[in-house]
Amino acid sequence: MTLTELRYIVTLAQEQHFGRAAERCHVSQPTLSVGVKKLEDELGVLIFERSKSAVRLTPVGEGIVAQAQKVLEQAQNIRELAQAGKNQLAAPLKVGAIYTVGPYLFPRLIPQLHRVAPDMPLYIEENFTHILREKLRTGELDAIIIALPFQEADVLTMALYDEPFYVLMPAGHPWAALEQIPNRMLHDRSLLLLGEGHCFRDQVLEACPGSNRIEAGPATTIEASSLETIRHMVASGLGISVLPQSAVDRHHYAPGVLEVRPLTEPVPCRTVAIAWRASFPRPRAIEVLADSIRLCSVNPPAAGH
Repeated sequence: MTLTELRYIVTLAQEQHFGRAAERCHVSQPTLSVGVKKLEDELGVLIFERSKSAVRLTPVGEGIVAQAQKVLEQAQNIRELAQAGKNQLAAPLKVGAIYTVGPYLFPRLIPQLHRVAPDMPLYIEENFTHILREKLRTGELDAIIIALPFQEADVLTMALYDEPFYVLMPAGHPWAALEQIPNRMLHDRSLLLLGEGHCFRDQVLEACPGSNRIEAGPATTIEASSLETIRHMVASGLGISVLPQSAVDRHHYAPGVLEVRPLTEPVPCRTVAIAWRASFPRPRAIEVLADSIRLCSVNPPAAGH
């Protein structure tokens, strides 16, 4: 049984004439007749009653032709899906990002992607690295934006940009008199840090050995769930912190509330990357996403506020 044979019987049922049906199928009449007979022999039933004056469907033939019409419609749907699939920027793209990247990247990335791929709907999500990893593996996400190192079987990664760390402090802090903060000054220093599970917390602790969460009292430990919370705590005078470049300049405080200073060489930094399954069938979408992220990468912040 072939789609061609199904098309023959559907057309013959509509035309009720072998000659006209053959013409519509762009084949000779004998070819169409042989095709119809072959299908009847395979199924073991007569689909058509034939006479010198007419061709009519048998009762069983009516059901077969109705089903054949549905099969031909589904086959056409498959062709249309395949055709749409050739445009890799037409289907939705599901992108995840870690919490310390998403809030600062997505507001710029989404308009940029709409400009270069207007027909590609975008789904975005922010989460912890380990959850994004799982969703990428199960196909719930097509690509994730994370910080290196990142390794996963059958997953490809591409480094996009390096993001240096900056020191954030309240206005009036003694360090505000410095143009740069020597790295050694952060060693064994209490810092306001993100809570467990954030990879940026681990990166700061690696860059600043001995740093601890700052304690506000004998029985109170302050632990932030987001970089924005940390910024508010610094602005309130609760301590100092280290933030990635993209986060230090994105706030609505009036001048004179916060101070930002770069660190001296070697400047601690993180590498932001994109990861996607090696089997993902739309490499062009990944390429456009990566290029757009690079275009949206941050500019260095001012030395102070």
